[in-house]
Amino acid sequence: MIYTIEPIGEIITAFKNKAGMPIQSNGAKGIKGQIVLKEAFVEGLKDLDGFSHIIVIYRFHKSQSFEMLTTPFLDTKKRGLFATRAPNRPNCIGLSVVRLVSIEGNVLNIENVDMLDGTPLLDIKPYIPAFDVHEAERVGWTEERTNELPEVKSDSRFE
Repeated sequence: MIYTIEPIGEIITAFKNKAGMPIQSNGAKGIKGQIVLKEAFVEGLKDLDGFSHIIVIYRFHKSQSFEMLTTPFLDTKKRGLFATRAPNRPNCIGLSVVRLVSIEGNVLNIENVDMLDGTPLLDIKPYIPAFDVHEAERVGWTEERTNELPEVKSDSRFE
């Protein structure tokens, strides 16, 4: 079965290259960007301005291939792909929780961006803490590494 997914817009950021880019939106505090939504989808923005954060689903458009074992940014040893958030994936789909600053027509001004300029936007969903925040009993191999998040930046390992 073949699925076709058409982008609904584009994410505009200052990051032209992967090197030096934040690896997660939580490590990109205050970094500004924009979402330019295709005009056909603007009506769907009604009521979104009532949310401070949104979930942005997008395509890792610069990812070319993937391996089932990969070395993630927060580690030096190979891990199973599905135990990481590495951008090189079978379907190259990424997601980030970003701060929604304002909406002006078809442009959403956002903060905490961790994606490349020109990233194809697939979907937007409101971030709702009562739905989206879960108490985690285990965080696997990242347990000792997440405190490093603000300092860790992307490099060329996934090019």
